[in-house]
Amino acid sequence: GEAPDVSDNGPVSPTPDSAQRDAAHQLDLTRRMREVEASILSRAPEHDLEPSLDRIRAVMELLGDPQRTFPVIHVTGTNGKTSTSRIIEALLRELGLNTGRFTSPHLHSMTERIAVGGQPIDAERFLAAYDEVIPFVEMVDARSIIDGGPAMTYFEVIVAVAYAAFADLPVDVAVMEVGMGGAWDATNVIDAPVSVVTPIGLDHQHFLGDTIELIATEKAGIIKPDAITVMAVQPEPDAVDVLGARAAEVGARLVAEGVDIGVTARDVAFGGQQISVRGLAAEYEDLFLPLHGTHQAQNAAVAIAAVEAFLGGGEQPLDIEVLRAGLATAESPGRLEIVRRSPTVLVDAAHNPAGAEVLARAITESFTFARLVGVIAVMKDKDALGVLQALEPVLDDVVVTRTTSPRAMTPRQLGELAAEVFGEQRVTVVEELPDALDVAAGMADADGGVSGGVLATGSVVTAAEVRMLLGTTAV
Repeated sequence: GEAPDVSDNGPVSPTPDSAQRDAAHQLDLTRRMREVEASILSRAPEHDLEPSLDRIRAVMELLGDPQRTFPVIHVTGTNGKTSTSRIIEALLRELGLNTGRFTSPHLHSMTERIAVGGQPIDAERFLAAYDEVIPFVEMVDARSIIDGGPAMTYFEVIVAVAYAAFADLPVDVAVMEVGMGGAWDATNVIDAPVSVVTPIGLDHQHFLGDTIELIATEKAGIIKPDAITVMAVQPEPDAVDVLGARAAEVGARLVAEGVDIGVTARDVAFGGQQISVRGLAAEYEDLFLPLHGTHQAQNAAVAIAAVEAFLGGGEQPLDIEVLRAGLATAESPGRLEIVRRSPTVLVDAAHNPAGAEVLARAITESFTFARLVGVIAVMKDKDALGVLQALEPVLDDVVVTRTTSPRAMTPRQLGELAAEVFGEQRVTVVEELPDALDVAAGMADADGGVSGGVLATGSVVTAAEVRMLLGTTAV
């Protein structure tokens, strides 16, 4: 073969021709990614679906069932799913495993949903998996439409791409977060040896039902025979009853936070908290978690138990130094995240009353602001009144606005609800989010910036758009 292109000082810089080829290749990747994203986005959105696993199962079968070539830890619940999934994955990575992670929704880019080794999948891998999947998606679309059914949704297609990408690598383990529910969620074409159920509350009632019992029944669908299910503390007894019944029915082992596992000690620390955890196989003391709030400590305890269950059936303790190192790398973008200083601007993706209540408690515990101003934008299909009521005790003033989402509630409507909760004198209505952020920062800074803060919340889109406005896009 040819001699390598080297000099006495090491490799030579790329020639102009190779640099041009690299630039052209990158441009082509960018163009193709835009086209593919537009094609996926043109499908029915994830909140507009017909509950069925038939379409995703058909695509998976045509592909040779790639989702069965690696083990999965499957995560459902109403609040805390993404944070718990990310903590589980951080621990698995620290243990030396090549990980896949699927979460939703994304903050900035579709590729965030499919992570490899803790990083969003690169365009080349994403496109390769998409090219593998799309002919079969189109076959299933055509068959479904002939039978009077719908084409596959945005979410179903992205799940198929994720499973194909993880099989192609291949990964040692994937952490899969459900999109909605569980039983008929597109991710549920697997038999996960470990499943996780985070706290269940009322959300997506128009799909999942308007009682905790109905919602828990849907989410219990990821509990599989002979598996281990780690259940977070449930705020509603009905959820515990449903999950317990499902586990008994299929012969799964149910591990309950607060009974079998849990946080045994915690102290607020700079940049997060110091926690001790009782796991399935051991007690783990003095762990630093760089995330704020009791709920994140509980997410960490559940994540530790899930990893113990996955690696040794809950019988084998984790190495304490590996555990410490893994937790220290845990991140949860858009969840009580500081995105600016002077004044401090926090973003949080809370979009339902239960999430807002958890957020309010975490703010009270972890931060001391002389004045905290809320920037709130909520989707019109959410319980905006409940979100506002949960946040009222921790906000001095609120600026209501809207995101760029077509699903956003109008500032006028949100302002009327806010006036009922806060009183008119504490509510400012601003039509556009960038202006609302400026107004809120000015209000928080009114006393010379002394311990003033801004909290932007109400939806994942609110958190994402504020992150972007302030120059934060890393995930």
